[in-house]
Amino acid sequence: MATEASASACQHGVRIVSRRMVRPASDGETTTTKPKSTETVHLTPWDLQMLTVDYIQMGVLLPRPPTPTTAEHMVDHLAQSLARALARFYPYAGRLATEEHTGGSGKGVTVSLQCTGDGVEFVHAVAADTTVADVAGSLRIPRVVWSFFPLNGLVGADAAVASSPRIPVLAAQVTELADGVFVAMSLNHGVADGTAFWHLFNTWSEISRSSEAITTPEPVLGRWFPDACPVPVPLPFPTLDHAVRPFHSPPVEECFLAFSAESIRSLKARANAEISGTATVSSLQSLLAHLWVAVTRARRLRPEQETSYTLAVSCRGRVKRVPQLYSGNSMVRCATAKVAAGELLRGGLCPAAWRLNRAVASCDEAALVGSTVAWHAEPRFAYLVGWWDPALLVTGNSPRFDVFGNDFGWGRPVAVRSGGGNKVDGRATVYELGRGGGIGMELCLAPEALARLIADDEFMAVVNQGQ
Repeated sequence: MATEASASACQHGVRIVSRRMVRPASDGETTTTKPKSTETVHLTPWDLQMLTVDYIQMGVLLPRPPTPTTAEHMVDHLAQSLARALARFYPYAGRLATEEHTGGSGKGVTVSLQCTGDGVEFVHAVAADTTVADVAGSLRIPRVVWSFFPLNGLVGADAAVASSPRIPVLAAQVTELADGVFVAMSLNHGVADGTAFWHLFNTWSEISRSSEAITTPEPVLGRWFPDACPVPVPLPFPTLDHAVRPFHSPPVEECFLAFSAESIRSLKARANAEISGTATVSSLQSLLAHLWVAVTRARRLRPEQETSYTLAVSCRGRVKRVPQLYSGNSMVRCATAKVAAGELLRGGLCPAAWRLNRAVASCDEAALVGSTVAWHAEPRFAYLVGWWDPALLVTGNSPRFDVFGNDFGWGRPVAVRSGGGNKVDGRATVYELGRGGGIGMELCLAPEALARLIADDEFMAVVNQGQ
């Protein structure tokens, strides 16, 4: 894994030191080679629908390694650990490819993941003027964080467009701060989702910190297709470019909100107080309902204006044939609650939480499988153009993902942050909050609305500072 020529370009005070390609390597291997034959992974409708959105970008802020450890040693060790993790997740070291086809409906394309072993991009960067406190010590998130991530500004389909060299589906970046380290990954949403992302991240960190056999289970690499779905799935476009619709987001600002387990229990009790029957609103639904009401108030929407909340739902646990360790994308945006802004504000927490609960309940196995079976006949992609509006909220990721267990060998993470991918007004990304059962939330809003929200005493009463 020889280091390539260094780059000196700076963005927001972040200087790129080097780039290299990291290829899968088994335990004990000192060199990495491409496989002699290329395995093909055909993309499912769940994969294909996400080719039109940005790469998944998340990472953890770590303390500085012990003094005897040099930056070069740390970076080389992380690259070697990633190579071993990729031995389990080797399709991510491949490249997307398209192939023209001719059918009864005319010309089109199919998209597959070729397990070429070409490798993932590994970036070493330095942000010498940025401290851990700059990133984690403030309610508002500084824009420099976006520069801690590779492959910025790309959608999944960009990796399938003919170029030399081809854009990787996965990249990692290690950024040295003045008193810490930020370790990040960018993963093509057309080949994986948040569950698979953190599964790989957990595998990488365990290999990095342990000299023993790792306990993180291996991924299930096979893809699931419903019985009536053609394989590969043909797309009715002469080229994949026709599926992409560029989206130019209005200006946004971000903050990180921490909610303790105690405050979430209180919200859940209030949300369930007026609900009769056997259904129970969950802790997360209660928290997001609290957010929905407060953001609607901060946006000052007209009473008759419709506001909506969309939750990204994983098909693991909902579709029986999709295993928990599935390494492909099984995330769909199918749970959406809608209501007039005035009605939402009058009703408050309990009705808002119940609407979210019912939206999630509607995403049962029959609905999920049925929509997947029919997808190839009328493909629907996850566009922001035509879908986003300034009265919308959307939440992805999960507080169940193991984020703060990602100790790479010199201490648990101090904080978690995401990159600039898919950042639009109304996006809320949720995480575990470390020990104690709380939930962290990265919230992206129009500047004026965010200022009003964090000045809202009713909303902020349940927010803790930190992380």
